[in-house]
Amino acid sequence: MSSEVTALLASIAFALFAVYGWLGLRHSTPLTATVVSLAARTITLGLAVILFGGVPSFAMAALVVFVILGVMQTGISLLTFIGLQKIGTSRSQPLRNSYPLWSAVIAISLMGESAGLAVVLGTLLVVAGVVMISWKPEAAPPSYRWWHVVFSTVAGFLAGVAFPLRRYGLTMTNEPVFFSFVVAIVSLIGAIPYTLWTSGERKLVWHRRAVIDFSLSGFFEALGALLTLMALTTGRVVIVSPIVATTPLFSLVISMIFLRGKEKITAITILGTIAVVAGTIAIALAR
Repeated sequence: MSSEVTALLASIAFALFAVYGWLGLRHSTPLTATVVSLAARTITLGLAVILFGGVPSFAMAALVVFVILGVMQTGISLLTFIGLQKIGTSRSQPLRNSYPLWSAVIAISLMGESAGLAVVLGTLLVVAGVVMISWKPEAAPPSYRWWHVVFSTVAGFLAGVAFPLRRYGLTMTNEPVFFSFVVAIVSLIGAIPYTLWTSGERKLVWHRRAVIDFSLSGFFEALGALLTLMALTTGRVVIVSPIVATTPLFSLVISMIFLRGKEKITAITILGTIAVVAGTIAIALAR
């Protein structure tokens, strides 16, 4: 299977992660979503490690890279939720989904990857399309301040840094299944202090339907993370990152099919969809 197809499957898996997470949030809180999905992700990937032969031999430097990625993942999740709370979905999501640009800049400038005109234009089309699909006009929260955009912007930047780091770690030891588990368990451990310090409306709320949805969300997140690493074992960051970033497109399609009435289709949404599809095709053809 080509790295492009694997990245596209990862995007679909992340879309299912987002949809099930949204379903669970109707009955519970973001903190509960984070804890349950991370736990489900860790269990799923732990079983995958066992099924694929157990703990492999690996370079210690590679392990350090993926431990750092696990810590970063906790920060990315926290910053994403803070951004949603501070500036709302319509402002936070486009900033959070800007990560292919950061990934491309780092991969080209620091890792020596090349990107032709088709890849650059395709990446810009994907990012622009994702922004249009994610954008839902809404009033700013009462506590909104202009500098609150920093939370979502930093989350997008860190997500962009994570792609080249994953690629770098895999060049030392090519074990995507095991290292997906490492990132998952470090992320779960990293979420524990925040769980203990949080109370009030953001506390843990255990609801049976929500736990099921969050568990499914965690399973698909694990699948997406694993497929992303598998794509990066053979594919370049400048190719894989923007394809994985098409997640909002698949989230929209899934919501339209299975959650009718939950998503409003506008001219901007259609234009964004066309941009994402065109950008993805341009990137895939430019390999």
